[in-house]
Amino acid sequence: MTKILVIEDELSVRDNILELLEANNFQVTESDNGLAGIQLATQQLPDLIVCDVMMPELDGYEVLTALRSNPATQTIPFIFLTAKASRDDWRQGMELGSDDYLTKPFTAKELLSAIATRLSKQMAIQQQSEAKLDELRSNITSALPRELQTPLNSIVGTSQTL
Repeated sequence: MTKILVIEDELSVRDNILELLEANNFQVTESDNGLAGIQLATQQLPDLIVCDVMMPELDGYEVLTALRSNPATQTIPFIFLTAKASRDDWRQGMELGSDDYLTKPFTAKELLSAIATRLSKQMAIQQQSEAKLDELRSNITSALPRELQTPLNSIVGTSQTL
């Protein structure tokens, strides 16, 4: 089951998002501020994070910056939800590494579509990484016996001479 962390300080908005995600078979964890959200993200390593921008403790930009600087959480897809709809705000979020930026009010369809897009992109990246890792393993497996045999050839040749 896909795990999603929702970091939202407004209780009614958070409850609506949780209800929507749970109805669509996601395992959901919630936080009401940025600091607690970072702690949950590092402990639970969710598959995706949905985060408000304007919150107490740490704002969404600070949350994203902290998560992107941690190797364990830096590749988790991150979607901003915010009432800040200016082009500068959107650019700031994207420059920090956000994967999507939805402005409030948003529809259930918009949120679910953004989540599906980010999760499918993450899955494609994982599959590509696994394919490259398998290729590397194969190359090492085929090259290693030859590399070990080269020094043995000189040892065998020297022993035959003796």
